[in-house]
Amino acid sequence: MNWVLLIIAGLFEVAFAACLGKAKEATGNEVTYWYIGFLICLTISMLLLVKATQELPIGTAYAVWTGIGAVGTVLVGVFVFKEPATFWRLFFISTLIVSIVGLKFVSH
Repeated sequence: MNWVLLIIAGLFEVAFAACLGKAKEATGNEVTYWYIGFLICLTISMLLLVKATQELPIGTAYAVWTGIGAVGTVLVGVFVFKEPATFWRLFFISTLIVSIVGLKFVSH
């Protein structure tokens, strides 16, 4: 169950990063809404991370959480914000994914 919480926490990390990107593009009152979304997602992500680390090793949990956030944020950047999907970018994101999966398998 803690791994599920950690994955959800990582997805909320992607969401708060996406909110920052959308706030950068927004104008007027819309900016405020994106920042409120950022704060909500940040709070949920942190609370779930804290809950998950009560049972999981902190080093592994934090690495997985930031890895999910990094991979997800790059994917949001490519698909939502039209950032370039170069070979090297995708290659290094792939190595990050392999590392995250490896950490999960070697953790107790």
